[in-house]
Amino acid sequence: MHATSRNIVTNQPGAHRDLARRVERALRHPLRKPIADHTRVAFEQANAWLAQGAAGAPLILDAGCGVGLSTRHLARRFPDHRVIGVDRSADRLSRDHGALPDNALLVRADLVDFWRLALAAGWQPARHYLLYPNPYPKSAHLKARWHGHAIFPVIVALGGRLELRSNWRLYVEEFAQALEQATGLKAAVEDHDPGAHYLTPFEHKYHVSGQSLWRLAVTLPHAPGLVPTEAKEEC
Repeated sequence: MHATSRNIVTNQPGAHRDLARRVERALRHPLRKPIADHTRVAFEQANAWLAQGAAGAPLILDAGCGVGLSTRHLARRFPDHRVIGVDRSADRLSRDHGALPDNALLVRADLVDFWRLALAAGWQPARHYLLYPNPYPKSAHLKARWHGHAIFPVIVALGGRLELRSNWRLYVEEFAQALEQATGLKAAVEDHDPGAHYLTPFEHKYHVSGQSLWRLAVTLPHAPGLVPTEAKEEC
């Protein structure tokens, strides 16, 4: 089977020169964006679903799950876990890819708000996946990449085994740099060959197009104190 997908084109020769400054700002200044009502309702429903599961069942977060195929695959791969896939697009989530496993849930929500609510509620995912996020390859769009966004400390603070996959090596390298700056932990950037076990449609498309895939996986402590608060900013 063959597929065609365009290679990522960027005007960056290497890691963004403002990355360290952006991460430092995110670690020092609290995110003041109001949480959207629709995401608050969606989170409450997800939290209730999570509470209905077996006591102590580990949680997997599939952040930016798209059409939900990755959520289904992860739920089948880890049948003793509760798997929650989150995406902002109702259209993507509504596409028919078969019934969800009983241990899986798809949620339409703003990820930035959902992550904040999850941390505030004490969620501690055993695994946390960021699978092929939009790379925003133009230099001017650093703030839109997860490691350049003000939400980055929250992503890290949730803890667990965090895994990022991308077809743009520089994205993964920047994420690793931001992670080391925030936590002191070094995460290796590795090439990734999914074989026939594709987690997402993008992973399948990129792989059969002959593009290189990259991944980062690191185990993080649950660290709510990493996220800045108003009190910390005043100190």
